[in-house]
Amino acid sequence: MLKNIDPFLNADVLYALAAMGHGNELVLCDTNFPADSVAKETTLGELIRIDNVDAARATKAILSVMPLDSFVEKPALRMEVVDNPNQLMPVQTEVQKQIDAAEGKSLPLGSIERFDFYERAKSAYCVVQTGERRFYGCFIFIKGVIPPNEG
Repeated sequence: MLKNIDPFLNADVLYALAAMGHGNELVLCDTNFPADSVAKETTLGELIRIDNVDAARATKAILSVMPLDSFVEKPALRMEVVDNPNQLMPVQTEVQKQIDAAEGKSLPLGSIERFDFYERAKSAYCVVQTGERRFYGCFIFIKGVIPPNEG
């Protein structure tokens, strides 16, 4: 155990988060996502898991240590609902609340069509699969920067 580190951030997740650079993308996905096959095409090349945790709780853990990119308009993206791209599913609303809490302001999720999401996920730094069983629990987070200490 480490002090002040969310207990859901296992060693594999912490390694990936620390290794990522500004602009790298992390895919946070549900149990239905083709996570293993997509993860093999990412920079990291292997799947990372946060088992038995829903998407909102995993988001809280990840964003407790990873800043979102302030240089892009939409640093957090969700998979669109098929045939209803503007619909927000409950899991997406819950993740949105965690993003806003982590950022200390409203930072609305962008959206990506399902098959475009799959393609973009392949070029991400890594894929983190949660225990989320609800549909459309798939997100992309773009890593930002931490400014230097002043003084």
